[in-house]
Amino acid sequence: MLEVKKLVKTYATKAEKKGKGVSTLVLDEISLSVKEGEFVSIVGPSGCGKSTLFNLISGIENPDQGQILLRGKEIAGERGHVSYMLQKDLLLPWRTVLDNCILGLELQGYSREECRSKAQALLEEFGLALYSKSYPQTLSGGMRQRVAFLRTMLANKDVLLLDEPFGSLDAYTKSEMHEWLMSVWNKYRSTILFITHDIEEALFLSDRIYVLSSQPARVQNSLAVNLPRPRSRELLVGQEFNQLKKYLLQALFGDKTTSGNI
Repeated sequence: MLEVKKLVKTYATKAEKKGKGVSTLVLDEISLSVKEGEFVSIVGPSGCGKSTLFNLISGIENPDQGQILLRGKEIAGERGHVSYMLQKDLLLPWRTVLDNCILGLELQGYSREECRSKAQALLEEFGLALYSKSYPQTLSGGMRQRVAFLRTMLANKDVLLLDEPFGSLDAYTKSEMHEWLMSVWNKYRSTILFITHDIEEALFLSDRIYVLSSQPARVQNSLAVNLPRPRSRELLVGQEFNQLKKYLLQALFGDKTTSGNI
């Protein structure tokens, strides 16, 4: 479905813009792929360039070198091919839950009536039916993320990019959101590329995981997560899960395996 080939991205420093410095290499020949219906996560140190990678895939920025292929077609520098859910929910406070959900469809030119009809069919499934006329400020963090995710799905693109969507939630709410997201994904089998700093989150959700190095980011490892689906919280204390967790920690930190978060 999605293939990234030897992607390179550099940024000019302030000194370079004045002709006095050198550029900063952020992504160094990143290559990865996501199959149709697959859930793939990316983990790596803070600031290594994970969000930059998403900005390139979504067409917000242009790579210096490399290719981004969607179903075999080059899309580098083009917008509108993927759905992108940022770290913050970015819900518009003056729009109801229903009208926040349909924003992506409206931007594609659909009428508000048609958009609302499409969204209404999914509100109950997403646990939002009772809140369709509510405003974002009245919702919990988890509910806001459900709205943002529904908006992302309703944009009806082949690939969903999710950039740390649960990073700001408390541990209990995050755990609930993991199980909820898995239930939705198991039904629709959307193609998802997911950024996270949480190793347990990556293992619980993913079919495969790419491990990036510190900046400049390179793919230094990848891992197939062959854990049975559907998955439940009991999986987190199982021997196989903890063996995979140890492997990921070693890939990221070498012998400094003291934490499950990066």
